[in-house]
Amino acid sequence: MPITIHSRATWAPYVPAEKRDHAIFGPIPSSNPQWNPVGGVFIHYRGGGGDENDYPTEEDCRRDVAEVYDNHTSNDEFEGDIGYNFLICKHGNIYEGRGYERGEANAPGYINGLGRNAGFYSICALMRLNHTASEPMLQAYRALIKHLREEAPRRTGLQIYPHSHEYDTQCPGHLHMYAKPGSTIDPAAPWIGAGDVHVYAAQKWVNATYANAPGYIRCPENGKTGWSTALSLTQALQHELGISPTVQSFGPGTFDAVRLRNKMPSEELGRPNLVRIYNSALFCKGYWASTLYDVWGPASQTSLEQLYRDAGLTYAQTGMWPHIVKALMRMDQFRLVPGGDINIQNVQKRLNSRYVAGIRIPAMGLVPCDGIYSRDVQQGFMMAVQYEIGIALNSINGYFGPGTQSGLRGRGSGTLTGDLRYLFRSACYFNSPTMLPGNPQVPLMYRPEDIGTDTLTSTHLNWVQAFQRFSQIPVTGHNDYTTWAQLLVSSGDTDRPATGCDCITEITAARAAALKSAGYRIVGRYLDEHLPPTDPYYLGKALKPGEPQTIIDAGLRFFPIFQYNGRELFNFTYEKGFDQAWAAYQKSLEHRIPAGTCIYFAVDYDAMDSEIDSNIKPYFEGVKALLSNHGNPYTFGVYGSRNVCSRISHEVGARWSLVSGMSWGFSGNLGYPLPANWSFNQIKEYMFQSNWGLDHNVWRDGSDPGVSALSD
Repeated sequence: MPITIHSRATWAPYVPAEKRDHAIFGPIPSSNPQWNPVGGVFIHYRGGGGDENDYPTEEDCRRDVAEVYDNHTSNDEFEGDIGYNFLICKHGNIYEGRGYERGEANAPGYINGLGRNAGFYSICALMRLNHTASEPMLQAYRALIKHLREEAPRRTGLQIYPHSHEYDTQCPGHLHMYAKPGSTIDPAAPWIGAGDVHVYAAQKWVNATYANAPGYIRCPENGKTGWSTALSLTQALQHELGISPTVQSFGPGTFDAVRLRNKMPSEELGRPNLVRIYNSALFCKGYWASTLYDVWGPASQTSLEQLYRDAGLTYAQTGMWPHIVKALMRMDQFRLVPGGDINIQNVQKRLNSRYVAGIRIPAMGLVPCDGIYSRDVQQGFMMAVQYEIGIALNSINGYFGPGTQSGLRGRGSGTLTGDLRYLFRSACYFNSPTMLPGNPQVPLMYRPEDIGTDTLTSTHLNWVQAFQRFSQIPVTGHNDYTTWAQLLVSSGDTDRPATGCDCITEITAARAAALKSAGYRIVGRYLDEHLPPTDPYYLGKALKPGEPQTIIDAGLRFFPIFQYNGRELFNFTYEKGFDQAWAAYQKSLEHRIPAGTCIYFAVDYDAMDSEIDSNIKPYFEGVKALLSNHGNPYTFGVYGSRNVCSRISHEVGARWSLVSGMSWGFSGNLGYPLPANWSFNQIKEYMFQSNWGLDHNVWRDGSDPGVSALSD
């Protein structure tokens, strides 16, 4: 990949006049016959103190390179020239030093038979001991190393070493976390951006200190916080509390050990490792703490008290320390994150304040306070609802089971007051926007002002009625059970009537008649199956010859679904989307499915947003491209969670959505409203007849008409 390396002429004007010609002339050619930088690169920094305001301009950077040159040429150690092959500044500019000639800055000695100076390039960052590397600097390192490996006249190997490797020096300072293969500056590894020096210190320390603790699993040493680091710190805590073997889970045993110890960090005198664990956890959580890591200082105490407030608690609330420690040892966030909603955050804080700290529901832990309605928030919210409808404390579990459903049919369906009213209205907000009818449909947000008021406002009533109408449940304007269910779980009231279904079973004339008699009007069937009949997992789910006509002759419609596995990320690529759309197209022609029919392509697992970006969208782009290449004989729809359906419809152009609402535990179904173009909502799987399972689907009025007649 082309890179720009600024020549010596860019910094030579800043060297003393008597050295300027030599500086401009260029690197001295190698007189060392052993110079052959096949080993890799050494990473350096400028050393000494400094602050982040150093090197404000490019001119300052060039002056600094000139200063390095002046110092090195006054020192016999570097044989009359600048010691580094290249130098990189915080602005991302690469400066030529010795270039591809010689190497004199890596210290004497050998690594695997290669001279440190004879077999490795040296690359120096223009940063001091107290500096942190900028992303442009790291990107420049990555680009330069790639260039040296693949394009340079003298190409190098795959090793990346810190100057301090087997040599007594602090160099390269805060670049240590990057000075190794597999880091973000290694072009052979994924780019993960800049790390945090305090997180890196925590990772190095916890790995070194607890390497021999029974069960301990190392975390990456990259300065990036994440579950692996949090779980390693959890194991460190367990070891300090006397739990053995340690495990990567903050379970009831760890919670009880913290509770029984009953000491705040400021009281942990003589236990520096415990203090360091708590400080490290604060840094990994994004809070500032003592940089004397094993000392609980004012910065640590201030951040801890702030964490209490961020979680909706007060520091004076007794008994909350084990909950806070558990929160520290998880990736839950307690400050608003990008894309978070402050109104959702306010609800989250109230859940913690009332139901964890106040009521003290035994099964409930602190919910994140990040403004995102996640699975953990859903479970905590459900526990709050269970308490308010009268379920006994020790029976509260966060599941939408028979007891919860009974309570919502009773107390939940009466006149709501106080906290239960607040929860119902919060659930309305979580499900915003709903859609008003029209072409195009108009989104209607629930007003935050209506969440906490006692008044039955017209805006609240209008939203509830619009939600009921859009969800195709009875429009009562009331907090009846069906409305509660639709607000709380993506499946909604699974006993409500529905006229759609889908299955993997062939629809014979007898089965079609049974469906019609049961009130079904449309059935979804699979166009093909990716497994051969000889495979032990073969289901025989594909449409059989003549089956579409059998369905239509019974007075039913049908809609086609296409799924080749579709349950793991690797199943989704642009190429597979393109190829599978071709298979779906061929099968549709074979079954005489008329032009314009919508074919639903399946995402049959809980795809995260990152996976939608990396794989699911490209897959559907492939589907779209194939159909476009053939004149768009069919439209494409999407089958998946609410989030998958909404994103693929909005960002790729899926015509209709078949929502996997019965998978109510999917994160993609939590906190996401029904997609605006939903046509089928799959709410229940059950045995319709012996050996015949059926998915019960709400078929939305005025949506996908399905197939009622085959083409000639």
